[in-house]
Amino acid sequence: MLLWKCRDTVLRVDERPLIMGILNVTPDSFFDGGHYLDGNNAVTHGLQMAAEGADIIDIGGESTRPGALGVSAEDELERVIPVIEELTGKVNAVISVDTMKATVARRALEAGARIVNDVSALSHDPAMSDVVRESGAGVVLMHMLGSPRIMQDDPRYEDVVGEVTDYLKSRVEYLCGKGLDRNTLAVDPGIGFGKTVQHNLELLANLDVPGALGLPVVVGLSRKSFLGRLTGRGVEERLVCGLAGLVFCILNGAHVMRVHDVKESWDAVQIVMALNQERKEKHVAVD
Repeated sequence: MLLWKCRDTVLRVDERPLIMGILNVTPDSFFDGGHYLDGNNAVTHGLQMAAEGADIIDIGGESTRPGALGVSAEDELERVIPVIEELTGKVNAVISVDTMKATVARRALEAGARIVNDVSALSHDPAMSDVVRESGAGVVLMHMLGSPRIMQDDPRYEDVVGEVTDYLKSRVEYLCGKGLDRNTLAVDPGIGFGKTVQHNLELLANLDVPGALGLPVVVGLSRKSFLGRLTGRGVEERLVCGLAGLVFCILNGAHVMRVHDVKESWDAVQIVMALNQERKEKHVAVD
């Protein structure tokens, strides 16, 4: 049994893959930047994702695309808090806040969020570990090489799978030493965050390695540039190749898929679940 404790909610990530819908309240995210900067549009889209099957809605007010510059905590708060407040209580989906700032995380948790998704694995802001420990929030610890502004300049590894896993393991051990409940932690290899196409492929092909940490594995590959480099498709045309990656990931150890296209992703998950169930029943019958 694998549980993910997120404040007063416990997610059974071993029963089926979960869908984390992306809601960027930003002007400059790589795919949907500017689409949901207006709060009303953001709330409407959040409601739509929940209706389409999102288990988690991940709300972010600061772009972390390659080359992105940071924004102030004030701007981030102004973007995300009203959306979290509006969605809380109106959707069954768990609300997550995508931030590296403790002040934003604290206010988001007060507004109803249950998960903090931190691309710096709680290393950017020294106060972040106290915020999540005190709240009991679920946490996504992601690996990133450098910062969003420079992470894709020339990423290099001797052994990307081993190095990423070792980093995540060290962060888990450090944070548990700071008093965080291990059952609140999930890990994300950080596809596209300081990785070449080859690095991304190696990580995705070996999800069982970070999976051996015994924590939920979160993967975000939706619409990302490495899919375009492999297929020649622009960002608007990457739905199908992203779904192919999603299916591979959930068959090979991913527990939570972070996606832009909730409806299509949930359709894919349902087919995989049905086929897996049929295979299990067939094996039981033969045995």
